[in-house]
Amino acid sequence: MSNDLLYREHRSIESVRGPLVFVRAAGNTALEDLASLYLSEGDIRTGQIIEVSEKYAVVQVFGKTERINPETTVIRFHEEGAKFDLSPLVLGRVFSGGGEPIDGLPPVPPLARRDVHGPAINPVRRDLPRDFIQTGLSAVDGLNTLVRGQKLPIFSGAGLPANEMANHIIGNAGVQRKDEKFALVFAGMGITSREADYFKSSFNNSGAIEHSVVFINLADNPVIERILTPRFALTAAEYLAFDMGMQVLVVLTDMTHYCNALREVSSSREEIPGRRGYPGYMYTDLASIYERAGRIKGKAGSITQIPILSMPDDDITHPIPDLTGYITEGQIVLDRGLHRKGIFPPINVLPSLSRLMDRGIGLDRTREDHRQLADQLYMGHARGVEQRRVASIIGEEGLSETDRKYLRFADAFEKEFIHQGPESRTITGTLDAGWELLNILPESEWIRISRELIGKYKKTDLHGAARPQSK
Repeated sequence: MSNDLLYREHRSIESVRGPLVFVRAAGNTALEDLASLYLSEGDIRTGQIIEVSEKYAVVQVFGKTERINPETTVIRFHEEGAKFDLSPLVLGRVFSGGGEPIDGLPPVPPLARRDVHGPAINPVRRDLPRDFIQTGLSAVDGLNTLVRGQKLPIFSGAGLPANEMANHIIGNAGVQRKDEKFALVFAGMGITSREADYFKSSFNNSGAIEHSVVFINLADNPVIERILTPRFALTAAEYLAFDMGMQVLVVLTDMTHYCNALREVSSSREEIPGRRGYPGYMYTDLASIYERAGRIKGKAGSITQIPILSMPDDDITHPIPDLTGYITEGQIVLDRGLHRKGIFPPINVLPSLSRLMDRGIGLDRTREDHRQLADQLYMGHARGVEQRRVASIIGEEGLSETDRKYLRFADAFEKEFIHQGPESRTITGTLDAGWELLNILPESEWIRISRELIGKYKKTDLHGAARPQSK
């Protein structure tokens, strides 16, 4: 095949504006096609077409544009968009946000080459999420269970330990059945070099790198690369899940940096801004990422997503968490008050929710008492928090004996159930810890649990062993 069929060459750059290059009479170019810019000094820049019309094309450059001279720079348009080379050998590798190896190893010999702008799963072929993914965190596994095929975001804030929580999940997440293959895909977007080193050392020290694929986009990397990073990660996840039959967990952090990159590109294109300056299509763009999670009928694998985002000013109504909440199936909310108490992870279970929890728990999945125990723990903590507010007004001596027990339960729940430090708990350990806490309350208050399950799983004292099961 001749080179003329591989690319089209132009000397018709009209202007350069920030990271954008405007090209006149670009011909039959297409959205998301790649382009190469050849500078007069011999340097080469790579870019991607983000807008086309009959008269011009707009190219987002992967890098700096200061030395691009419209009169001397030659631009070549390629016939394809960004693609990623895939094979089982991607496991254990570390890539840049643009899919280039950065671990000192050679490129992956490809068995498949996929466009990173893959579509969301066809609704007709989409299967219902089901079965349990263990994170090792009691506040998640016990009360906001993560289900295969689900997208469950973590809403964090500045200064909260979202990275440490992601690190805990990276080192401890997995599936319960030993005959199933598990993989983890991690994408860090707009993170600092220190954060990148932290995550890479975490993968290596825990041994998780052996079943993981890591993508790192640093804060000083090109903005357009940040927009591509989650798409490279999800392309790798789709190969592992639907070609290799693995159960894949995708951790994306920080989606706030991703959305800020969208806003920067939108501003460069002089688009009419939406809420707080973010583009009006941000909902659609986020959906194109989140909706690539799920299960496909007839396929053994699954893709589960945990997007992590920082809420500016801890504002859950900010456009980023607000739109994310519309698309995803719940949220895990980190709380600054719990963090000040030294509780890790500082998960506030009251505003947190996993909408698909019931599809991943119960007999033959976690344990038969899971749903009722979770309801009782949630009710007890909610009432204890309410009594804490009342006590701050009238004093603890103004509470009834039962209300004081709920107050004590709320304190113990935060210190002994939510807080676990670096410890990882199995689902059995999580449920047993919940039963131990219930002994703080009178058994007459256990109104969410059946008598049969109480007789089978009740603990003898707060830190005692399980009572023999009834026959």
